[in-house]
Amino acid sequence: MPAGSTEMQADRVERFVSGLGTAFEALRVRNYRLFWAGQFISQMGTWVQRVAQAWLVLTLTNSPLALGTVTALQFLPILCFSLFGGMLADRLPKRRLLLVTQSLAALQALTLAGLTALGVIQLWHIYALAFLLGLINALDNPARQSFVPELVGRAQVANAVALNSMVFNASRILGPSIGGLGVATVGFAGCFLANAVSFLATIGALWLIDPKALFVAPGDGRRRGAGGLGPALRYAWRTPVILTVVILLAFVGTFGYNFTVVLPLVARYVVQVDAAGFGLMTGAMGVGSVLAALWLAYQRRPTLRRLLAGAAAFSALLLLVALSRVFLLSLGLLVVLGFASVFFTANAQTILQLSSPDEFRGRIMSLYTLLFLGTTPIGSSFVGAVAERWGVQTALAVAAGLCWVGVTAGFAYARRHAAA
Repeated sequence: MPAGSTEMQADRVERFVSGLGTAFEALRVRNYRLFWAGQFISQMGTWVQRVAQAWLVLTLTNSPLALGTVTALQFLPILCFSLFGGMLADRLPKRRLLLVTQSLAALQALTLAGLTALGVIQLWHIYALAFLLGLINALDNPARQSFVPELVGRAQVANAVALNSMVFNASRILGPSIGGLGVATVGFAGCFLANAVSFLATIGALWLIDPKALFVAPGDGRRRGAGGLGPALRYAWRTPVILTVVILLAFVGTFGYNFTVVLPLVARYVVQVDAAGFGLMTGAMGVGSVLAALWLAYQRRPTLRRLLAGAAAFSALLLLVALSRVFLLSLGLLVVLGFASVFFTANAQTILQLSSPDEFRGRIMSLYTLLFLGTTPIGSSFVGAVAERWGVQTALAVAAGLCWVGVTAGFAYARRHAAA
């Protein structure tokens, strides 16, 4: 082999290894590494419970509307209280707040497991526990998202957000598959118990984090969180890049990301597969999502152009999924849809993180929680009702159309302010 060719190959290998180091740069920080590993285990448990709960509701009721109601109840507290959760995240030490919320979430899963194991579980139990989990998440999500810059510092926020997306979506590959198999083997109660145990990983990681190594902004937490929501909301309104993200999230978050709510309906009524097939469908989305997270981990500061492209791609792919009745074709589309999904959400999170002053970050990220998760009661009830009356495919097509409304509005607003 010519010497020049050998040198070129060695150079490519060196660049590849260097790129891998860049992609996982945030993991060099011990505190973040602990949190990242704990989240991976806990998120797998969460997905196991999500699959089992959806299948349990359909087993008890055979009703798309009941499934939509459970989801609405789980996310209604986020709609009502996530902004309050953002205020708490700006006022209290985030590590301590997360220890409380993660412990409460473990107790919720344990209660669900106990009721199911005793054979006394009823639909109203699931409704009540879903609402309780929503209350916990209303406090947990803003704190967890705004905790990232304290773990790694602003310079590595983009990489850390991408790695968080990787954790979430790698668990979405493994968790639903385990959940589908778990329902068929250990039953619903076993799946819920596994989720309760998985929270111990995050709780342990939070205990092991060194508070002295956190990148905490100077100043008393109570002073930084003072002023209520007004100052943070005014800052978001007057910052075009943040408001563009808000416009997109208002539509795509409300209607598009409720797609995961109707995915069990697609599995059962459109492509007609069992719980294991549903797990594969959710896992397919996870594969695309992990690929997107890996790609984003190599990137630096995100741009609004990428954000808009991700939202547009997601909307188009959602429509294609709505039209598919073939299981294998749907699996392929879900892989690409997963890629577009993370491409959009990771860019949105990073833009908000980097555009927010330290004293407002918890409240700004609570806007993300509100629009991405809190609007789920609106979207899930709407999509569930449309699916109940006109069918699942029609519901998905309508959701895709509403996402396009948001993409158009976001593009018009961004273009107008770019020209100003």
